[in-house]
Amino acid sequence: MSDQIPLSIPSLKGNEWKYIKECLDTEWVSSAGKYVDKFEQDIAKYVGVKHAVACVNGTAALHVALRIVGVMPSDEVIVPTLTFIAPINTVRYLNAEPLFMDCDEYYNIDIEKTIAFIENETVFENGETKNKKTGSRISAIIPVHVFGNAVDIEPLLPICKERNIKIVEDASESLGTYYTSGELVNKYTGTVGDIGCYSFNGNKIITTGGGGMIVTDNQEYAERARYLTTQAKDDPTRYIHNEIGYNYRLTNIQAAMGVAQLEQLNDYTERKTNNYNKYRDYLNEISGLSLAGVPDYAKHNYWMYPLQIDTDVYPKDREKLMTYLNDNGVQTRPVWKLNHTQLPYQNDFNYDIDKAIQLTKNSLLLPSSVTLQEEQIEHIIELLKS
Repeated sequence: MSDQIPLSIPSLKGNEWKYIKECLDTEWVSSAGKYVDKFEQDIAKYVGVKHAVACVNGTAALHVALRIVGVMPSDEVIVPTLTFIAPINTVRYLNAEPLFMDCDEYYNIDIEKTIAFIENETVFENGETKNKKTGSRISAIIPVHVFGNAVDIEPLLPICKERNIKIVEDASESLGTYYTSGELVNKYTGTVGDIGCYSFNGNKIITTGGGGMIVTDNQEYAERARYLTTQAKDDPTRYIHNEIGYNYRLTNIQAAMGVAQLEQLNDYTERKTNNYNKYRDYLNEISGLSLAGVPDYAKHNYWMYPLQIDTDVYPKDREKLMTYLNDNGVQTRPVWKLNHTQLPYQNDFNYDIDKAIQLTKNSLLLPSSVTLQEEQIEHIIELLKS
């Protein structure tokens, strides 16, 4: 086991070479070509929505989605503090402000606290929800399905509809995860709110190298997304632009890779599920260590495997364990630094955050690549035992 075991790398064993070679042979390599259309159609069909619009990355998808649902300068957008910083930054791109929420046991935004905040700390007047303390309009919320865990979003839907708060789902990490109970049964993450976004970064469950997707059942939103991501061309022949748009479209080469990757997604989720179960069973034998659980109301894609450390029992804390594993050829990483503590956001509004602080201190992400082998898992377990 002399080679390092990486945290999360892609598997390119399908039709990637074949489809990309076709792009090169036909010289359709930029943001036009049959694979862009096919990738959009395939994603829409897979997750069960009417429309999908391919973007250059997940961050671009979120940026455009927030603009489409009407987020304006000086608005507030409810966000989780425990997430990658991308969705937080997209709020600020629109000169709006993030309003930070705590997480639940699955690292997702705490829905109970969020609803309590909306009910107790805001006022609804003239069709708008306003923060009592700041006076700002709360125009949207971004539930992030962290590590592939489906947010318990069903209880949030009615109050957001009543209060005119748009739901922009960040499903960057959860492609393939779907609900298995309640009113949302068989609905995929990213398809429940007003608009949803996926990422195909190199470490995601499927990848296009970089890339993203906006999905929605709202035709007006889809048309607007396509317009804004292609530089807002009102007359593409005469170069007439009546709005500020963005160069946010995916290339045909990247889309070709995405088509090939999506063909393998069900196999990937099966492999990742099996590896999660192996980790969990082995870790049951080690006092003070456990694999984070997953929600029982959804079928999980098992994108990432958070290890939880009880430092009252286990002899190493997160930092020491991370260093030890890295020194022994195993790449791990901590959960992100909480966003309400990041320098650009320290003065923004946050509400009753405590669970997120605990989980960031005691969680370490273990290798979770699709290509991860059982002997590699066994090697990691032996290191954790020792």
